[in-house]
Order: sequence, then structure tokens, then C-alpha cells
Amino acid sequence: MMELPATRAGHIGRGLSATAILLFLAMPIVIILVTSFGADGIGTFPPKEYSTRWYEQMTAPGSDWATSIALSSLVAALTTVFSLVLGVTAATALARGRLPLHAAVYGLVLAPLLIPQVVIALGLFLFFEPAGMLGSPLAIALGHTVLAAPIAILIMISTLKGIDERLEDAAASMGASRMTIARRITFPLATPGLIAAAVFSFITSFDEFFIAQFMSTPDTRTLPVLVFNALQFDVDPTVTAVSAVLIALAILALALVALVRKLGGHRTSQGGVLPTEPLT
Repeated sequence: MMELPATRAGHIGRGLSATAILLFLAMPIVIILVTSFGADGIGTFPPKEYSTRWYEQMTAPGSDWATSIALSSLVAALTTVFSLVLGVTAATALARGRLPLHAAVYGLVLAPLLIPQVVIALGLFLFFEPAGMLGSPLAIALGHTVLAAPIAILIMISTLKGIDERLEDAAASMGASRMTIARRITFPLATPGLIAAAVFSFITSFDEFFIAQFMSTPDTRTLPVLVFNALQFDVDPTVTAVSAVLIALAILALALVALVRKLGGHRTSQGGVLPTEPLT
């Protein structure tokens, strides 16, 4: 089919349309970022005066916000570790193994992403409550792993399928053990995927609300739960500062993933990740 040549008006129209769409999507983010520097106590936009008082209140030692940030960071770190262990194990079996009922296992892995989070949160509450583990960072992290692990598994499956298995076969034919192959070939090549899985697992846990709400206690509240409580009966302008930090965290995470994937692709093309000495 012959393509019609693009006209100057067409280029301008597409450019304006794309700009309008991007501005519409970015508008809530811009409003939050600007409002977070307002000095008034009701969170108006645009602010009449600018200040960093809400950021100072958020990071004040001993405040509820600082405590919740520390708890969310701990839970997210534990979730990342659990998700990576499950992600690497399950992805290796699904991408490289010949499992019976492969489609059923794959569907089971994806199930937590399809089931409403409130249903999963209720099930976890009924499981951990009799054990007296409500409010435990470990219990909350295990609950978040239910949601983060499928994301890590999908990323690792895609990563492993992108690795040329002939490299591993060649190493095995030269006498390398499975552990040596994994340590010297598979994991170096899969490093970008591992970092991406870790970043998305951390963000998934740090931003998760429903499971944390069901699993939290008055003394242990993650950051999303505290944000919800702060907005339930009143408007606390500190929430805008917290939201701005979460936005910045998400942007940094995406930038990190993009940078790692770019560097990983460059190293692979240059042969930098493959060992030059004997595999022993």
C-alpha cells in the first residue's frame, strides 16, 4: 500500500496533539509537585507563598511520617529479596524447564495480578491474624511478595528467554558445572533483568495500600496507610510532600531501569559480560 507523503500541517497537528496529551497526563503530577512547596495549611493551587515546611515536617525525627517511611522501606527491602528469590527460581523453571501443565502453572503465577487486591488482602488477614502476626514487617512483606513476585517472575522470564542458550550449552560441553554456568554466564547476562525486577518489586511494595491496610496496626502503619488516614478526616498538606517524594522515587526507578538496560545492551554487544578466562 502506497503511503501518502506527510505534510507540514500534518507534522504540526501530530506534534500539538502529542503535546496536549502529555500535558493532560502530567497535569496532576505538576499540581502535586507545585502544591507541595506551598506555605499555607490547606494545600491550595497555585500557592500564594512557597516554603519547604511540609518536607521538613515529613522528615522530622520521631514523627509519624518518618516512622512510616522507615517501615515502608524495610518492608519493601524484604519484599524485594523474597520476590527475587521466587522470581529467579520460578522463571528458570518456566523458561528453561519442561514442566507438566506449563500453561496452568503460568496462569497460577499471574493469578495475583488478576485477582482484586482487596480479596488477596482479606485472605492474608485471615491467614496471619490467628498467628498473631498482624503488624509484623515480615508478615506485611510476605503479603506484598504475593503481588511483587509475579512481576519479578515475568521480568525474569523475558530476560532468560533473551539469553542465547547456546552460550550455556557451549560452557557445559567444556565441562562447566551448572553453578559455574549460572555464576559466570547466566547471571551476568541477566543482570539488567535482575535489577529491573528488584526495582519494580521495591516500588510495588512501597506503594501498596490494601494489604498493608489489612495487615497494619495502630503502631505499625506503612506510608500509603498513613497517607490514607491523613486524608480520611482532614486534609494534611504534608501528604503533598509525601506524594512528591513518591513521584520522584518512581521517576528515579524508571530512569535506573532504563540506564541499566542500556548499559547491559552495550556490554552484551561489546562482549564485555562474557568471561575471557577458563570457566572453572
